[in-house]
Amino acid sequence: MIVKMKFINISGPRNDIDRVTDLYLSRYEIQLESALSELKTVDNLRPFVEINPYRDVLAKADQFVGYLPNADDVTPATNLGLDDMFELVRKANEDYQTLQEKKEKLKKKIEELRTKQQVIAPFRPVDCDLHKVLNYRYITYRFGRIAVEFYHKMQKYLMDDLNAIFVEGERDESFVYGAYFVSPSEAQKVDAVFRSLHFERVELKDEFEGTPAYAYQSLEREIARVNLEIDDLDKQAGEMLADRAPQLIAARNRLEELSNNFDVRKLAARMEDNKEDYYILCGWMAEDDVEKFLKEVEEDDKVFVVVEDDHDAYFGEPPTKLENPKLFKPFEMFVQMYGLPAHNEMDPTVFIGITYSFIFGVMFGDVGQGLLLLIGGALIYHFKKAPLAGIIASAGIFSTIFGFLFGSIFGFEDVLPALWIRPIDHMTTLPFLGKLNTVFIVSVAFGMFLIIVAMILHIINAAKSKDIEAGWFEPNGVAGLVFYVAVVVTIILFMTGNPLPGGIVMAIMFGVPLIVMLFREPLTKTIQKRTDKMETGKAMFIVQGFFEMFETLLSYFSNTISFIRIGAFAVSHAAIMEVVLQLAGAESGNPNWIGVIFGNLFVCGFEGLIVGIQVLRLEYYEMFSRFYKGSGHAFDPYTKKNTKTSKK
Repeated sequence: MIVKMKFINISGPRNDIDRVTDLYLSRYEIQLESALSELKTVDNLRPFVEINPYRDVLAKADQFVGYLPNADDVTPATNLGLDDMFELVRKANEDYQTLQEKKEKLKKKIEELRTKQQVIAPFRPVDCDLHKVLNYRYITYRFGRIAVEFYHKMQKYLMDDLNAIFVEGERDESFVYGAYFVSPSEAQKVDAVFRSLHFERVELKDEFEGTPAYAYQSLEREIARVNLEIDDLDKQAGEMLADRAPQLIAARNRLEELSNNFDVRKLAARMEDNKEDYYILCGWMAEDDVEKFLKEVEEDDKVFVVVEDDHDAYFGEPPTKLENPKLFKPFEMFVQMYGLPAHNEMDPTVFIGITYSFIFGVMFGDVGQGLLLLIGGALIYHFKKAPLAGIIASAGIFSTIFGFLFGSIFGFEDVLPALWIRPIDHMTTLPFLGKLNTVFIVSVAFGMFLIIVAMILHIINAAKSKDIEAGWFEPNGVAGLVFYVAVVVTIILFMTGNPLPGGIVMAIMFGVPLIVMLFREPLTKTIQKRTDKMETGKAMFIVQGFFEMFETLLSYFSNTISFIRIGAFAVSHAAIMEVVLQLAGAESGNPNWIGVIFGNLFVCGFEGLIVGIQVLRLEYYEMFSRFYKGSGHAFDPYTKKNTKTSKK
């Protein structure tokens, strides 16, 4: 059902807005609206222009709580004042920043060590003491790299003529790294040759000890040591926050409340009257909550509440809040997927809950698999509160019931007696049509019943919204209902050997409703005493009406026949399970139970998914489209209902 909403205005002294929000509104569900735009009958309204003083400190508190590994298991501290909370967060931030500054310095040190490693890494194969080499007085050295193609040319044509030694280091696809050594007297000549070969020098600073390989490993050990220091700082930060965890969580929770309460100003308005400064808040609240709220503030002389009953006093339509029995609560998910009902529409949650579960049970009738769906869905819904799991559990109940009616348990149809029929082989003979599967006939008949119910619901919704044309003259209104019921009655009479007598009755029951639907627009104008002209000419109106009538008749037929899928899936489920049992060797009397188990699990999951989608399609296209618009918008309270006691 849809909870009835009331639009209320709350006002009082400007400096009292925080007390009212924290003391009263934080404990009720209220969807606040912008007072500046909603209160169109009030003059001299101004917005609040104030900066939220809790936002920054809340962000820090939220950040620190996020660092706690087990925040959900910590019991918040109590009796923490506002000044204490600010000081707690300030001190925690100060200590945390001190540790972070040390950590950043260590990170920069690691970057420097990594840079040195990158310089020395290509020369690791060179077996020499870098400190000694870099201090040679009688030998000139050059570290660097040379392109592979030039290195090969140098080795082949030049090295024998050069009074130099090239010691190779590492190489990659493009370059060979290494160093060449030459006497000072030959250095100028050799340098010129190497420059012609595009040799790129790499300057090494005299800051390494031992060989390049040893220097590289020394840097790696230093990096590891610095990382340990960083880990130790992280540990210190974690311990520091863990020691203050109860206080931080309590501060975060309270600051979040205060921040949300302060942000109410975004939707509030100020009004100055005779040098008095007032705030005004307005929004939607459930009727029951309004009564409780009014009783609570009746002795508070600083709070003034006005409940608006005149639609002209506010903009827009009331939001929609659904409140259904626990059994049907999960099916609100399907309603929300299609669209929430408007305030003057029926809530179809109970309708879809009953019809969806019933149709699913017919299409998936099996005692064993139904119990699996029931138990699995119920357990998941109990622990995870997933709406889909609750729907599966409800569907499982009806699957189990129809499993007994069809005499099927885990696909075996020779264990339980069928309390009604076996879908796969029970036939019924009808006049003009011959033998048909009984489940198909019952499915179409059930579909006719649901279409009639959907039409009745459409008429009720039209009456609620005071829509004369939709209620009386549309294909789903009274005219369409009379026509469709007449067709159904006629079919039943013919099929039961009782042809409908009298051409006059036929003409009245079929012809008059069609004529009414064809001329619904001028009939509505006549009833409403409207004088506006038709948008199209008379000839075009007749042509357009003819094609619309043809489409309506076709939709009646197609929507009705669409329900045959209920019986088709009931039969196909039995046939699929028969195949599963044949593959598992059940006919031989010695079945492969592993095959039976996995076959049932596959059918339960795969076919259950398909059946669930097909039932939802029937709900949306064959039923909802007839009576339901789903044009409402969700009730969105600025804070969830809080059951804590008043802070007095």
